[in-house]
Amino acid sequence: MENRNNVTEFVLLGLTQNPKMQNIIFAGFLVIYITTVVGNMLIVVTVTNSSLLESPMYFFLAYLSFIDASYSSVNTPKLIVDSLHESKTILFNGCMTQIFGEHFFGGAEGILLTVMAYDRYVAICKPLHYTSIMNRRVCGLLVGVSWLGGFLHATIQILFIFRLPFCGPNIIDHFMCDLNPLLSLACTDTHTLGLFVAANSGFICLLNFLLLMVSYVVILRSLRTHSLEARRKALSTCVSHITVVVLFFVPCVFVYMRPAATLSIDKAVALFYTIITPMLNPLIYTLRNAQMKNAIRKLCSRKGILGDK
Repeated sequence: MENRNNVTEFVLLGLTQNPKMQNIIFAGFLVIYITTVVGNMLIVVTVTNSSLLESPMYFFLAYLSFIDASYSSVNTPKLIVDSLHESKTILFNGCMTQIFGEHFFGGAEGILLTVMAYDRYVAICKPLHYTSIMNRRVCGLLVGVSWLGGFLHATIQILFIFRLPFCGPNIIDHFMCDLNPLLSLACTDTHTLGLFVAANSGFICLLNFLLLMVSYVVILRSLRTHSLEARRKALSTCVSHITVVVLFFVPCVFVYMRPAATLSIDKAVALFYTIITPMLNPLIYTLRNAQMKNAIRKLCSRKGILGDK
């Protein structure tokens, strides 16, 4: 495909064109972004500075929190800064970088959530073999697979998008660069590429989501043979995992598992899975987890003692 590219930057219309709403957007999303980064990095620091790091579940949770903080940082700072300016532009290379970041961290998170489901399956269904199956080497390998999978997914996406010819217009009715809005701006027939995006992003999201739901059904069914206390503890953990899986995959399936087209609701859906969900994950994993809350209290008390000295 010949790359006839006359576009050096794109104009983002943002969330709204109402000037009175810009200050509200700035304040609101600044608070959300700070909460997201602080909440997720608190989990990372807590796990890495406590005995929880020895547990595969918390080892994966620390990486999930790091990915969430990074994922939120791909688009949110740009949205916050743009709310202060009437003109919202992004350079072509900046747009490509944003798309790569979205799909790199998004792909890594999707695979890591699958890894966490496998970890819960082994812990609940094969408890006697858990420590031998989920040893540190296997955990490190699974995290590496998550990062590699996210990198390959993002690279495939960007290779196809980068080669598209853009000769105008360059206005994106969105607050960020994404695949579907760019496909509609390309100066060529993108029907086939749109089907590829639906397969590479949408179908993979749908397949992952269905597999995860089936795996959690199997896990929950196996709890019938456990004691009441074991069922309560396992159910609490699984409910947190299932909540995060639904919040992450359902919006992704909605956005990518359809023909390339820009719908009015896309902004709200993208806002949810790229900005709101990473903020909610720390709350979901800590509010229902006594071990996590105790570890945070110990960390804070330890820092307080060191501060007094």
